[in-house]
Amino acid sequence: MKRPGSFPGEASHMATIGIIGAGHIGSSLAKHAIAVGYDVVLSNSRGPETLSDLIATLGPKARAGTPQEAAQAGELVVVTIPLKNYKKVPVEPLVGKIVIDTNNYYPQRDGQFPELDEEKTTTSELLQAHLPRSKVVKAFNHIMATHLTEQGQPAGSRNRRALAIAGDDAESKRVVAGLIDAFGFDAVDVGPLSEGWRFQRDRPAYGPRLTAEEMKDALGKAQR
Repeated sequence: MKRPGSFPGEASHMATIGIIGAGHIGSSLAKHAIAVGYDVVLSNSRGPETLSDLIATLGPKARAGTPQEAAQAGELVVVTIPLKNYKKVPVEPLVGKIVIDTNNYYPQRDGQFPELDEEKTTTSELLQAHLPRSKVVKAFNHIMATHLTEQGQPAGSRNRRALAIAGDDAESKRVVAGLIDAFGFDAVDVGPLSEGWRFQRDRPAYGPRLTAEEMKDALGKAQR
């Protein structure tokens, strides 16, 4: 699969993707990114030394760092941590950057967020408010890590799986859609971050393997 187009501000060097959160989704995204030509800097809350086995598995294009270092190193940065920790994401290193948000709201894990319970906002809008000068794109929150690794197909494949994205910046969504395509999936643009609820937990688009047309249908059936 071909590497997508350059990130804004990228020079002739190969771009680096920073990943804040090295769980199942973060690890799978790192593997995909390396496979299509990117360097990755992975981080977690426990320290770079706890990632040595994962880095050894991923190979020389991966290195471990702190969340601050991953945020600084990445031209594009993925935030894939429990929602309850979103305010720990470094702000200044992410100014002007595209930030992919994979987070979901699980009250039993995250505690109660009244503004989410009352559907006054969405998970990705919370992160965008925390990162006011970054460009947040919601993506990869509605696919299992194993499916992310196993279900990618070349562009044009019959019944290729689709993944939804939402964001307020059109160019940032174009970049993320290119990344999704390089990883082997079609991207379906839902619109602004405020529409990201359409593929949150317990909605029809959350979880199942859907083509682009099926995804659009599922997003349209979502109810608040």
